[in-house]
Amino acid sequence: MLLPRQFAETNRLMFTRFQPDSDTWDAYVARQPRAHILQTTTWAALKSDFGWRQARVALADDAGTIVAGAQLLFRRLPALPYTLAYLGKGPYGGRPAVAKLWPAIHSCARAHRAAFLKWEPDVANVVNFAPPPDFRLSAQSVQPPRTILVDISGDEASILARMNQGTRRKIRSSSRELQYREGSSADIPAFFALLEETARRNGFGIHPFAYYERAASLFLSGRAALILAEREGQTLAGVMVFALGRRAWYFYGASSAAARTANAGYGAQWAAVRWARERGCLEYDLWGVPDEDLASLEAQFKQRSDGLWGVYGFKRGWGGQITRSVGTWDCVYQPLAYAAFRAAYALRRKR
Repeated sequence: MLLPRQFAETNRLMFTRFQPDSDTWDAYVARQPRAHILQTTTWAALKSDFGWRQARVALADDAGTIVAGAQLLFRRLPALPYTLAYLGKGPYGGRPAVAKLWPAIHSCARAHRAAFLKWEPDVANVVNFAPPPDFRLSAQSVQPPRTILVDISGDEASILARMNQGTRRKIRSSSRELQYREGSSADIPAFFALLEETARRNGFGIHPFAYYERAASLFLSGRAALILAEREGQTLAGVMVFALGRRAWYFYGASSAAARTANAGYGAQWAAVRWARERGCLEYDLWGVPDEDLASLEAQFKQRSDGLWGVYGFKRGWGGQITRSVGTWDCVYQPLAYAAFRAAYALRRKR
């Protein structure tokens, strides 16, 4: 627990530094215009079961109202007496308050023996972005910096009209052939089997079974849905979609080989979009495409299937806007440990 500490503002207001409890923090996050699921305590609980620790820091005004805050995750660095601190999709607050929050963030990171803080702002790429002092741009990201955001405002006809013709056709075809339902934790084994098949087919890594099982137990009660596409009792495809505020995120999806001819992945994704709209979401984040400009993406996606290239051909047809964040930024506290981390990362990339 972080002890209260006073910060003086230029207008002589005093901000109190504290660690909010889970309910207070989640209510604060949910009120933000750019509320993000990665800043919720539920997400921290998921990561805490798989090697991470969490901490929250916030500043409150004299009335006890949070004016700025951030949730951090920490993970032990292999073979080093330090941790990696990660701040994903935060902090929240107005610019003056956030400027006062950064010393508290750094203090929290150092208290957890962080060698460095890796920060991924929830900010679209802009030419006038200015990071706080001592941050450097990093090539080592945690979340994909480039994604496709789909506008899901308006009626369904308007959303479909923004898609390309092939995607619309496949959605309608799958709607005639398949049945869709919202699954439960009991369906995670079938979903995981699809994930394993998809990972083998496309050559990418997945989390262990326990990860998806835990995600289901934490999120399926309201902030996420497992959408399953079925035919004659056989599960052909599944999508796990998360929602908070105006946004929804497509984090996990899988399909069988038989799903291709039935376009099950398209139908499941459309069902997930409809689920998000029912919860008031206006934006659907397809969560990750290759970090290339539009011209390169369009020129290469038919020839490449490595990494995120394998999903770009599917995601490009949903009528979304390719968006890139300002990237990943590191603030170094222990230069030697940071250098060792970067060397180990570069070695893994070569293998």
